[in-house]
Amino acid sequence: MSTLDPGSPPTDELPFFVYGTLLPGEPNHDLFLRGRTSGERAAVLPRALLYDGPGYPYAIDGHGRVHGTLLTAAPGVYGELLGLLDHLEEYLGPGHPRNLYERVVREVELLEEGAPGTREGQGPAGTRAWVYLAAAAVTRSLRTSGSVIAEGRWVTGRPPGGPRTP
Repeated sequence: MSTLDPGSPPTDELPFFVYGTLLPGEPNHDLFLRGRTSGERAAVLPRALLYDGPGYPYAIDGHGRVHGTLLTAAPGVYGELLGLLDHLEEYLGPGHPRNLYERVVREVELLEEGAPGTREGQGPAGTRAWVYLAAAAVTRSLRTSGSVIAEGRWVTGRPPGGPRTP
């Protein structure tokens, strides 16, 4: 883990990295995020793989990259947003045996407008964020019989609002 920058929010108020049904244009974005975010930026989760799930994806630690969006909570709604996302992701607490996902802190790379992931003369801009990764039992199942989404983009090949294509 990298050291938290002095200007970064405390761990309990980190932004959220989303990569599936919470992405802009996806069904849960409007249901859970409308009016609750103050910023949304394209980002990548390095050292992770994306697997197809039953209508939603799972990210796990791995040797790829997962594309998504970094969300900043609107002022005064952080606790509400955290509770809503924990409920949606079936996260009951660290290491809980009934978790579908684990909420963990990871470094994500911000993507600059019009750039392939780096700023001129520098590496990608990075920040720490909450990420929901598949829980241990789900991860074991995915590694055994799951279907990896090759480019780490859950919406690849799907027009906005249209049905998902394989």
